[in-house]
Amino acid sequence: MKKYASAVSFLIIITAIYLSFSSLMPKKISDNTTSLTQFSTERALVHLKEISKKPHFVGTIEHKKVQDYIVAELQKLGLKTEIQQQVALNKKWRAGTTAQNIIAKIEGSSNSKALLLLTHYDSAVHSSLGASDAGSGVVTILEGLRAFLAKNKNPKNDIIILLSDAEELGLLGANAFVNHHPWAKNVGLVLNFESRGSGGPSYMLMETNGGNKKLIEQFSKANPKYPVASSLMYSIYKMLPNDTDLTVFREDGSIQGFNFAFIDDHFDYHTQLDSYERLDRNTLEHQASYLMPMLDYFADADLENLESNDDNVYFNLPFVGMVFYPFSWVLPIIIICLILFVVLLIFGIAKKKINTPQILKGFVPFLSSLIIGGLIAFFGWKLLLKIHPQYQDILHGFTYNGHWYIAAFSALTLAICFIIYKKFLKRDEAINLMVAPIFIWILINIAIAFYLKGAGYFIISVIYGLIVLALLIFSKKENSSILLSLLSIPVLFVFAPLVQMFPIGLGLRILAVSSVFIVLLFGLLLPIFSSFKNIKNLGKLFLALAVLIFIMASLNSGYTIDRKKPNSIIYVLDADKNKAYWASYNNKIDEFTKQFLSENPIKGGFDNSTTASKYGSRVQLHKQTEVKTIIQPQIEILKDTIIGDDRHVDLSITPQRLVNRIEFISKNPIVFTSFKINGETLKKEIDKNYVFYLRESGQTVFSYYFSNLDKNMDIEFAIPSGPSPSFYLYETSYDLFENMAFDITPRTETMMPMPFVINDAIIIKKQINLD
Repeated sequence: MKKYASAVSFLIIITAIYLSFSSLMPKKISDNTTSLTQFSTERALVHLKEISKKPHFVGTIEHKKVQDYIVAELQKLGLKTEIQQQVALNKKWRAGTTAQNIIAKIEGSSNSKALLLLTHYDSAVHSSLGASDAGSGVVTILEGLRAFLAKNKNPKNDIIILLSDAEELGLLGANAFVNHHPWAKNVGLVLNFESRGSGGPSYMLMETNGGNKKLIEQFSKANPKYPVASSLMYSIYKMLPNDTDLTVFREDGSIQGFNFAFIDDHFDYHTQLDSYERLDRNTLEHQASYLMPMLDYFADADLENLESNDDNVYFNLPFVGMVFYPFSWVLPIIIICLILFVVLLIFGIAKKKINTPQILKGFVPFLSSLIIGGLIAFFGWKLLLKIHPQYQDILHGFTYNGHWYIAAFSALTLAICFIIYKKFLKRDEAINLMVAPIFIWILINIAIAFYLKGAGYFIISVIYGLIVLALLIFSKKENSSILLSLLSIPVLFVFAPLVQMFPIGLGLRILAVSSVFIVLLFGLLLPIFSSFKNIKNLGKLFLALAVLIFIMASLNSGYTIDRKKPNSIIYVLDADKNKAYWASYNNKIDEFTKQFLSENPIKGGFDNSTTASKYGSRVQLHKQTEVKTIIQPQIEILKDTIIGDDRHVDLSITPQRLVNRIEFISKNPIVFTSFKINGETLKKEIDKNYVFYLRESGQTVFSYYFSNLDKNMDIEFAIPSGPSPSFYLYETSYDLFENMAFDITPRTETMMPMPFVINDAIIIKKQINLD
């Protein structure tokens, strides 16, 4: 056994890493032979194919078709449905529309708080097919309801179904329901199904105004089969500006709930490639594995009071489920571990197994690996952006070959570790080398105890390190690598997926974080690696592997039918100057944009007030062009008067063509003491005497998206009397290709409209002066 110990240890580590990923989600899907009382992914896919045929964002004909289809399917289940039509405004996003929510209810047997099932049915503007985001949520709920109702079970709680509208425009459907629908007052818990990609495991993220203690306890009791959740994700999610419909329930209604969202294959997010064909079937099965047990459990659970002042640390372990304990334990546990660490050092020194100079010497390779690995990953990605400038056109930061880069930098980091440690990794020095990683992990956990308690489960690393250190000090075995490898399994289960999760969720620009995680884990496994005879060769192996994967990534860096190049073009008519421009958000021209911009377009925007889009994207290239006859909007000043200290203005803007959006931009910093669009008023916060204010010129006041029900946009506002303000109006229609005034050669099959920016659009810009 001693002869093969190293090989067995290596195999245990590789198997544990593999299982840490493969055990996160179902491996096969439920088909049409599945019992009618159970969820069937194949039955759900029938719905998905129907609702993801074409883009169906707010204001399109397809939007109405998808709405009608969903209503018909709910009615087939015997549910009475209603369409809530409500003007909704979001002050945070400064966006509005007339939302059309699809609502239904399963009546409960008791007068108790209701369970609400939530997703949205609109697709992202302007080219996304919306299969994953959030067609997957729609069909999960439709098929889940069918299976639930087939059991002929009478739930204790009402079950409200809300398929919200205009989520992509600013969570507007959720806003309409929470602030205007009478059923919202009785909601006790929300289950929301979302996506930011087209595959991978679905993560559970909570929304709560208080602590998570009761929610995580109830989640654990519901016992979903493949829970993927951690309090670290919960803590990070609370820090980030990303919102879902569930955020509105929490902020405006003080209603708590669970988000279930998958983020892998992030390159498909909001694009033409978010299609029926590309949605991972196992991912859809994973969504169902949350819905069905939670629907069964929360249909009868007490939802009256799920609020708590306390938080739990929680994380999932494959084959175990959820593990959780109070935040209050985090600091005491790290103090105990620190004391044990000091005691073990004293024993080790006393037994002459630990040598102080060698301990200090052990910090050199560990810190060197951390710094070099992190810097190479950080600057390596920047270098790749120079080598492959086309990556900058993928605005969300995760390229089609992103998984290759995660693997490449992981292999490169391991190569760096093995190469640096090859002179240090001798069997009799392993115990001394182990001290530095444990010490750094302890420092990390001390910081966590004070600043990020959600990552409190990182203490697992320290506990493992202390166990290994104790075995090395007190055990008389010469080779315990197999035992140490077995003990490392929980650590690998917890931390290995993070190496992939962070770059997928936050973009490849943070590959350095993954590199740091790898070095930290490598440090804990040093006693195992010290028993390997060919450390030098392992370094060469991983270096060769990294080079090979980088080559593979480079070979897959181009665009194909399945990995389409995103590009953009807009036509802007400045009605006041009678000038027109072609403009693009791409950094360079291609065969498609060249027909508009020619070979030598002007870099930058055509003026300083050009509207920006998500991720801070601005026009990169432009060229003046022929002025076309585009019918301009009718703008009327219905009221402009001074009342007290405020100037009250009422503007009516009526498009004379089919438009999708009107954006109102202020030329000056401005304070609004009241603000209303189409009869819906933005509320003031209790402690403020204004609704909102713009600190800089050129900022968007509001964007209103025209639904199928909207004919005009009436803006009523009050501002402090003083100098007369001026505004820019951008009236946008996504019909550039349909307008007969333009002769356009379509994109090739390896291209698609760039997401997150205004695209394929005709924009009329007009100035409004209030003299």
